[in-house]
This record gives sequence, structure tokens and C-alpha cells, in this order.
Amino acid sequence: MNFNWRKWNRVIHRDFGYFFFGMTIIYCLSGIAINHMQDWNPNYVITTREFQVEPTDNIDKAFIKNILAENEIENAYLNHYFPSKTDLKVFLKDGTLFVDLETGKGLFESIKRRMFFKPMNYLHYNPVKYWTWYSDLFSGALILIAITGLFIVRGPKGITKRGAWMTILGILIPVVYLLIFYF
Repeated sequence: MNFNWRKWNRVIHRDFGYFFFGMTIIYCLSGIAINHMQDWNPNYVITTREFQVEPTDNIDKAFIKNILAENEIENAYLNHYFPSKTDLKVFLKDGTLFVDLETGKGLFESIKRRMFFKPMNYLHYNPVKYWTWYSDLFSGALILIAITGLFIVRGPKGITKRGAWMTILGILIPVVYLLIFYF
């Protein structure tokens, strides 16, 4: 009985592809998000809003709660402090409030977690040891998926013809990039 390596190649490629489909999507989407961190914050939506208050020397919790009420910021107060004699910083449940006490100019900064990307990025950064092991298993499976994928298609579109040229091109692009920008 001959060993049918093509059959096992397809089985490994197919089953690992199915099993790690979710991980592949998670790592691809969070990878795209992380690649563009200079353009946006993939974990949080940060919005700011300016406001004006009457300057006063009588700064207490009631004054701060009044500012929050005037700006429709409900049940968010956590704490406050004075970074300098003329500045007030208020910590809120989902943001921060800054007030220049001399001019009365204020800035409200709201921070909301991104429902979709934040959890995926959390997984991408390997938060615990066991997840790191699973991620390493996933990485090894991706290597097997890549290798077995080379031998799925036969004939003129397979690895001995067109597939060889596509594979060489896929290897050359990162090598050329490294030669130009890294070395």
C-alpha cells in the first residue's frame, strides 16, 4: 500500500484552514488596525469638546459637579486634582475634563472602547501564557497551511509552473523591501 501524500496534504491544509479560520481573521484584522495606529486609535474612540466656565477661586466638588451637569456629563465623576495653581483636571468614568481656572476654558475628552477592534487587539498582543502557546500553535499551523497550499494545485497552475513564479514573487517582495529599507 502506497502512502498517499497528496491526500494527507489536502487533509492537513483543509482541516487546519477550517480550525484556524477565526484566528486568521482576528490576527489579520487586528494586524491591519495596528499597522495604521498613526492614522487612528484602534482600541478607543476619543472625542473632545470645548466649553467655557466662569473663572472662580472657589473650586470644590460641587463646582465640578455643576460643570459636569452643564455639559450633560452624568454620573461620571471619579476624582480631581490640581496639576498646577491654574489648572484643574477631573477624572471621569469614560474620559477626562480639563479646566484652565484663569480663563475658564475647558476641554472634555471622552474615551470609548471600540467594540470590535479592542478585543481582537487584546488577543493579538498575547495577554497570558496559555494564549501565547495557542498563538504559537496557530503560527506553526500557518506555516503548514502555507507549505501544504503549495502542493494543492497540479498542472500548469501548480507549483512547478505558474505557482513557482507566484511563490518566488511573494518571497522577493519582502526580501527587496528589507534590502532597501532595513539593511
